[in-house]
Amino acid sequence: MNIKILLVDDHDIVRKGLRAYLDTQSDIHVIAEARTGEEAITLVGLRNPDVILMDITMEGMNGLDATRQIKMRSPNCKILALTVHSDKQHFFNMLSAGAEGYVTKQAAVEDLLDAIRAVAAGQVYLQPALARWLLEDYRRLSDESSAEQSFNQSSEKAKRGLENLTDRERQVLELVSDGKNNKEIGELLGISHKTVARHRERIMRKLDMHSCAELVRFAIRTGLIDANS
Repeated sequence: MNIKILLVDDHDIVRKGLRAYLDTQSDIHVIAEARTGEEAITLVGLRNPDVILMDITMEGMNGLDATRQIKMRSPNCKILALTVHSDKQHFFNMLSAGAEGYVTKQAAVEDLLDAIRAVAAGQVYLQPALARWLLEDYRRLSDESSAEQSFNQSSEKAKRGLENLTDRERQVLELVSDGKNNKEIGELLGISHKTVARHRERIMRKLDMHSCAELVRFAIRTGLIDANS
């Protein structure tokens, strides 16, 4: 397989050095070079490369915007980010823009060759030192999904518990969650504070709760009160 490469970098020395090294490989051939994102877009249409080695920070159109434009116009063209940036933001931004691989300029030349061949074959290549971010992001999303599922299940259970309360008990629960004490609730509802206390006992027994804090959380989950009010 002869892999046709387009080099995109605004540093002439970097491009010349890369070209000199890549041309020593029997299966890799550099067919064109570009100094800017605009030049890269034009050359993609003219030369139809298999893989683009794309720098990110360049004068004029940067590599991120160029990647988006190229993937829109030539979705089958493979883009491998080759950059000095080893931070999470540039890493995820380039992957989101459509790049099939990401390698830093600090990587070993063997890693770059592996990346070019992998991307040309339709695979994804992420420098091992950076790929951990995908695992961390996956775990974070997994944890958030589990937490959301747990909250939703808790909310459904709470709503079923709310159906077991009488209208008066709901009134008392809402006022308890609003921070009112038994005396204040009694005055608002026109009942004695002892009656309020009995309502609170029944509410806790029906909901299997044992503190005012639990009642407040219950009221929030069921929408009885607004947590932002």
